[in-house]
Amino acid sequence: MVDQCSLEPFGNLKRTKGLGELVEPQAKKPMLELDGLSVRFGQREILKDLHVSLSGRTIGLLGPNGAGKSTLIQTLVGFVRPSAGTARVFGHDIRRGRGAIRPLLGYMPENDSFVANMTAVAFVRMMGELSGLPHDAALERAHEALFYVGLGEARYRLLGTYSLGMKQLAKLAQAIVHGPRLLILDEPTNGLDPPARKRMIRLIQEMRDSGELNLLICSHLLRDVEETCEEVLILKQGRIVHSSNLEAERAANKRFVELETFGPQDGFAEALAGLGCECESAGLGRIKATLPEGLEVREIYRLAASRDLQLRRLNYRRDTLEEIFLKAMEG
Repeated sequence: MVDQCSLEPFGNLKRTKGLGELVEPQAKKPMLELDGLSVRFGQREILKDLHVSLSGRTIGLLGPNGAGKSTLIQTLVGFVRPSAGTARVFGHDIRRGRGAIRPLLGYMPENDSFVANMTAVAFVRMMGELSGLPHDAALERAHEALFYVGLGEARYRLLGTYSLGMKQLAKLAQAIVHGPRLLILDEPTNGLDPPARKRMIRLIQEMRDSGELNLLICSHLLRDVEETCEEVLILKQGRIVHSSNLEAERAANKRFVELETFGPQDGFAEALAGLGCECESAGLGRIKATLPEGLEVREIYRLAASRDLQLRRLNYRRDTLEEIFLKAMEG
């Protein structure tokens, strides 16, 4: 059973090295910089001359299947060597500074990579030791990590007996056991039912809000990224097609309304244009109008009433992450 108790902060989530020595974070370094990064497998170029600098605390990595998301993650953690260019994690070059980068990273892979006949606490302790923690410290942190993710009561069970949701939580525990500065999550809610997904999202949000962790979240679920991330990086066919701060993107997106009218429509679009709207007719009484700053929706109702025009439907919204993603794919 997964613990149902309220979540308590997991230690201080600071990275430890050796005998508990705290490593001070480097100031004013972007979390991730890609500088002409390219990766080639044989004759096939998977990542193509990527250039971007990302400083947000939580970054969402998006793209269709085959876009190069997993290859980018594997390159950052050191599993794949670049064929050209480089990347920097907190200022450390992945070509020359792998030894400095690895203790900074926690990695939750998409696919299971457990030893099925090990208990959860033994497995997480082992992963802590592989990350550089002494045996006793790794054991203590393993217990803390498993309690933090909600597996405290199940920590002595064999991993092979865990449900899918419990396995996802165990993967998260092993990724945070050594207190990384950058936590890379590859499809963290993959296959989870709604309550388990909600719990995972809440854990991610708590770690983000703690101020001690940066997160790179790769997910095909746009809702997960929208609920947890500050910045987004979208790949398509190995290239960057969009990179932005989500809050700034939403604020910059124009407001628009979708109207369905009934009655005499002559001159209505021109009247909307007189209010500063950009209008596009969709036929059968439907109009899409982009609103200028300062124009309230009630002005549209007043205009329609003054012309004895019935508004059967009016949808008012800004672009969502889904629309931002679709625009990037179309571009």
